[in-house]
Amino acid sequence: MMTATTQLAAQWHDVCGLDDLVNNSGVCALIGEQQIAIFSLTIKGEQQIYAISNWDPVGKANVLYRGLLGSIGDEIVVASPLYKEHYSLVTGRCLERDDVSVLAYKVKRDGDRIFVAVE
Repeated sequence: MMTATTQLAAQWHDVCGLDDLVNNSGVCALIGEQQIAIFSLTIKGEQQIYAISNWDPVGKANVLYRGLLGSIGDEIVVASPLYKEHYSLVTGRCLERDDVSVLAYKVKRDGDRIFVAVE
């Protein structure tokens, strides 16, 4: 039996301008029908931008962009505004529950524009 694997290339989407981001907070962007939470943080004097799914799988609502930002150990996280689970902004994994995670997206900056890669 032969099986074929297809690897889809990520497509970069221009989601917002740098001025649209709120430092140390989140905003929400819509790509197709998917809500993406985009976070801008100043870490050690440098701006870092992260993107994860806005869907909170525990609270069952699109609310993660409204969560509180922080860190647990070396992990940069957002705490869900509903039930306070912490999601890694790098990997999307939930720190409290191994059976829960959100999608994490690649982000790039080109001049004053922010792009998110979605497969």
